Amino acid sequence: MRTLEATGSTGTPDGYDAYERATALKNVGLFRQAAEHFEKAAQDPALALKGFAQMGLSLRKSGKQEEAVKAFRRALQVPQTSSKEQVQILYLLGRTLESLGRTPEALEAYRWLRREAPHYRDVAMRIELLSTRRIHTDHHQGQGDSLWPQQALQMWQGLLRHGK
Repeated sequence: MRTLEATGSTGTPDGYDAYERATALKNVGLFRQAAEHFEKAAQDPALALKGFAQMGLSLRKSGKQEEAVKAFRRALQVPQTSSKEQVQILYLLGRTLESLGRTPEALEAYRWLRREAPHYRDVAMRIELLSTRRIHTDHHQGQGDSLWPQQALQMWQGLLRHGK
C-alpha cells in the first residue's frame, strides 16, 4: 500500500492526502478513523481550520463529545479564521457543550456567536432556553438536591397506583 500512496500522491502535501482520506472515511461512516486523519490534516497550516472543525464533527458522530469540544476549541484558535467560520464553529461548540449538559459554557459560546451574528440560526432561542433552564436549576439546587428526586418518586408512585 505504501507504493500506491507514493505513486498516487504526485507531490500533493501530506495534509491534503490526510484530508482526502478523512473525508472518504467520514462519508462511509468511519468517524473515529476520519477524526484521526482530520487531525493529521490539521497539522498543515493551510488545512488547520477545516481539519480541526471536521475532526470535531467526526468525533461528535462517533459519540466522543468531550474530544469534539477540544477539537472545536482548537479550530477557534487557528489564526486568520473568518468571522463566518468562527460563527459556524461557535455554534457547533455550543451545541456540543449543550448536549454534555455544560450549560454555562454553552451559553458563553452562544453569546460570543450572537455578538458576531445576532440572527444566526436558533441562537437567540437557545440562549433564552438555556438561561431559563439555568435559573430554574440554580433555584432548585438552592432548595436542596434531594427534593426533586423525592417529588419525582412520589409522582411516579401516584401514577402507578392510579394506573391499575
